[in-house]
Amino acid sequence: MPRLSHADPTVTIELDGDQLQAREGEPVACAVIANDQLIFSRSPKYHRPRGPFCMTGACAQCLMRVDGIPNVATCRVPVKAGMRLERQNAMPDVRVDLLRANDFVFRDWFNHHEFMAGWPIAEQVLLKIARQLSGLGVLPERAAADRQPAIIEEHELVVVGAGAAGLAAARQLATRGVKHVLFERDLHVGGRLTSGAEAGPPAPWNAPARLGAEVVGLFADDGKPFLAVVEAGRLHLVFYQRLLLAVGGHATLPTFPNNDLPGVMAGRAVSMMIRRHGILPGKRVACVGEASEARSLAELVKGAGGEALAVGAELVRAHGLRTVNAVTVKPGGKIDCDVIATCGPLSPAFELARCAGAEVVWDPTARCFVVQTDSRGQTVNAAVFVAGEMRGPMSSAAAAEQGLAAADALAGPLPDPLPLGEREARR
Repeated sequence: MPRLSHADPTVTIELDGDQLQAREGEPVACAVIANDQLIFSRSPKYHRPRGPFCMTGACAQCLMRVDGIPNVATCRVPVKAGMRLERQNAMPDVRVDLLRANDFVFRDWFNHHEFMAGWPIAEQVLLKIARQLSGLGVLPERAAADRQPAIIEEHELVVVGAGAAGLAAARQLATRGVKHVLFERDLHVGGRLTSGAEAGPPAPWNAPARLGAEVVGLFADDGKPFLAVVEAGRLHLVFYQRLLLAVGGHATLPTFPNNDLPGVMAGRAVSMMIRRHGILPGKRVACVGEASEARSLAELVKGAGGEALAVGAELVRAHGLRTVNAVTVKPGGKIDCDVIATCGPLSPAFELARCAGAEVVWDPTARCFVVQTDSRGQTVNAAVFVAGEMRGPMSSAAAAEQGLAAADALAGPLPDPLPLGEREARR
């Protein structure tokens, strides 16, 4: 795929023995796509081709073996000179995988747990074969480095997530002189403010943040809550008094035939590749799904020199053997394309909030599970606030407003949580 900016690739990496040109520091997945490679691995059971979907490390579609370490999410790893990449789970290779026959032999279903179960000899043979063929990758080439002791930290106020809501909250807290720490798992702040296709988002604020710090869990020690944070390969146990969660959500893969083909990508993944990394993943991009987001993405694609197709149409099915080559939509019928960008709201990332004791409820209007809060963002746990898309689909401007409201509440004495009925009325 053509790179959009004038910055030339600076380093060489290796993919299955072939030399590729890449930019040092860009995500490995972006470098591979920029070299016209969309197939990253094969699925464990049917050996169908797999390629990146969300580009946020949430979907496991871009796993590869990197420098001898299996199952690495390549969208989360920066390129380094001489890096060695290997595509996994294929025989003899990912482009021509003989085990793809599984997908045609077992067209309706295949339960490998029960296949030939009870046949004394066949059962043992099939078990050994299944252990060799299933799963992703083989063991690492070298032992893992010794783990260092965890670093213990204590903070009064912690903000997790430096997107629209988290940045707005951090700026308000700084303005009011409230000491806090901001964790962001990416290596830059902004979220969709700097990588999305949304028209007219608020201007991002370059807040001081702990970048590359991923919160992987929330626990309690003798009643004292703490976050488990991985930063530069080191575990930090971060104890807090007050917490604001603004981690957004996960891209949702719609249900349609062939939705697992390489080339089916989340709309936000496509916009991120264009805006942040200067890579257009395909020349003909079908921008399907939610109308306003699809229109904004279409403008971004056209501005990058691509052709935007089926803008805002209803997706019926994807076509292609190894990668996407066409899409059927309503209205419009079958249209040739290279990439299908599915536009729509994220699924709220409520996991940390639930661990903190927040209530998660089904929102019939948004058709997703959301974190239950009052208008200030406070949950049933008085010390835990939530802002942004964790509370449901919304614009970046609305997320920023929620971040401001939560920051104002956190800056003063903590109010008691509202009763459930009032929370529902003011969410």
